[in-house]
Amino acid sequence: MNIQGKAALITGASRGIGRAIALQLAQQGIQRLILVARDRQKLVEVASEIEAMGVETAIVALDLTQSVAVNIAIAQLWRSYGPIHLLVNCAGVAYQNSFLQSKLPQVQEELSVNLLGMYTLTSLIARRMASQKQGTIVNVSSLMGKVAAPTMATYSATKFAILGFTQALRRELAEHNIRVIALLPSLTDTDMVRDLKLFRWVIPMTPQQVAQVLVTGLQRDAPEILVGWQCHLAVWCQRLAPWLLDLILRIATPPRKQQPGEKLKKLIPKLNFSTKMHRFSDLFWSRT
Repeated sequence: MNIQGKAALITGASRGIGRAIALQLAQQGIQRLILVARDRQKLVEVASEIEAMGVETAIVALDLTQSVAVNIAIAQLWRSYGPIHLLVNCAGVAYQNSFLQSKLPQVQEELSVNLLGMYTLTSLIARRMASQKQGTIVNVSSLMGKVAAPTMATYSATKFAILGFTQALRRELAEHNIRVIALLPSLTDTDMVRDLKLFRWVIPMTPQQVAQVLVTGLQRDAPEILVGWQCHLAVWCQRLAPWLLDLILRIATPPRKQQPGEKLKKLIPKLNFSTKMHRFSDLFWSRT
């Protein structure tokens, strides 16, 4: 894809990978960037950086889970700024927890933002792209869309779903001259993951590295863009030696948080054994 003279809409553009992609596209000479996220103040800061490069910028503070608001916003954007040639679905949230300790509100948020929000926005823009017979859609999945990670069950599920969604759209929208690409970065050093317990041996990438690989990948006809040697290694290991990958994941998984009652449970057997010893001692000396 030649981005010269094109317009792009990027979700999750206020921070992390989304922000880095916006800046990278601006450096490569895109004509217009529409930045979407929930935090207006952070969007203003990113827009200021981009406008300093001479790129036209628009910001939209929007919650992608609110389908009516999303519908209105896209209609207004299309009227005000004209066609969108590139859509980058980057918005997402992640929570780390063992499945047995997962919290329903967090699960619902991950599903709503990572999947339903992306689905709603993509459907609105894809219809308009189809009418103009051109467009490119990039769905940001993850290495966890190929290799599920313990303690990240819901997040992994959403990223697997994004890959399936992308594959289906790729075939459906090809007749309308719309390319649909999946971007799969490995662990990336962003605000979203800094509160997570990292897996052993995993070296985080920078958002700038992910953005550079994407821009390079847009010039090719690759349906999936894997980012980083760790991502390539894990995917090949899964194909050729899944038992080895399973072993590595077990060893690399961060230790589980101990629950308040667990320490007491561990002490109970010791307490019982101690009690038994006292009783044996009392019995022994009484008989002696």
